[in-house]
Amino acid sequence: AFYKGDIAHDIVATVTKAPVNPGDMTEADLANYQAKERSPVCGDYRRWEICGMGPPSSGGMTVYQIMKLMEPFPVGKLAPNSVEAVHLMSEAGRLAYADRNLYMADADFIPVPITGLMNGDYLKSRSKAIQMRAPMEKVEPGVPPQKTGWNFAPDPAMVLTGTSHIVVIDRFGNAVSMTTTIEDGFGSRMMVRGFLLNNELTDFSFNPTENGKPVANRLEAGKRPRSSMAPTLVLDKKTGRLIAAVGSPGGSAIINYVAKTLIGILDWRLDPQTAIALPNVGSRGGPIELEQGTSAESLKPALEALGDKTRLIELNSGIQAIVRPAKGGGWVGGADPRREGIALGD
Repeated sequence: AFYKGDIAHDIVATVTKAPVNPGDMTEADLANYQAKERSPVCGDYRRWEICGMGPPSSGGMTVYQIMKLMEPFPVGKLAPNSVEAVHLMSEAGRLAYADRNLYMADADFIPVPITGLMNGDYLKSRSKAIQMRAPMEKVEPGVPPQKTGWNFAPDPAMVLTGTSHIVVIDRFGNAVSMTTTIEDGFGSRMMVRGFLLNNELTDFSFNPTENGKPVANRLEAGKRPRSSMAPTLVLDKKTGRLIAAVGSPGGSAIINYVAKTLIGILDWRLDPQTAIALPNVGSRGGPIELEQGTSAESLKPALEALGDKTRLIELNSGIQAIVRPAKGGGWVGGADPRREGIALGD
């Protein structure tokens, strides 16, 4: 009903007759589109298994990389929202985003080295570059195992923020962590039969080449753009029992929002609401971003004394999490106070 017939006809008419920048979509394009079921990307972190979304999303692999890069350090002994914790998380983010920007794109078109990027020995070797009392001078993408014939250029691409997230766990333990996006707020600003059309093309790199090399996330016919969506499930590594479901909207900062929340729940043993409400911090490859209007602002002088570059910005997450408590039955939920939504259950 959506990809063929009257609705498809109206979508194509709206796109091709747009008053600004009309597109050349055809009804055959919609009729030939297929939604694909993808295998999750999973890896171990301490006594848990972290499962997320693989390519064309960069979210699952980059969240996992950040956590594994932090794993050799005594994260649980660091105080949440401390200078040490924020510095460590940000340095891990710099390394992970460097890999993301070079290697991650639609795996149907690009030989993304998924196994190599999540390889424990590779990430352990990468984490050795992190120092607790000083920032890395320069961060480059790594060379993961299983990488063959790689001749692409890095590109961060623009990621906008018209995204929503929800987590649900039913009484039988079935769980959903779902991120949905129309890219920018209100998408393309075009509406058909009461729903907005997205502008996901802006998730591709605007530059098809950099320094004479093709960009992995360049636009190609039939290709799906890279995203940062990071719906995540956490399992007990020994039993396979579900421990938590987490996710957030927020553009390319989604990765840092989810990593922060997972570290809060798993390493700092915070309840999900407290972990979600922690100030948003992290690096997307550049300076450490500190959520303005929060206690994270007070860390700026101490981080800069270490040599870190920082900036205060709005970091409007919308994190949701449901967690199985270590003791007692049932589930505990949390919803981000920065956006609409509350946690409810029976």
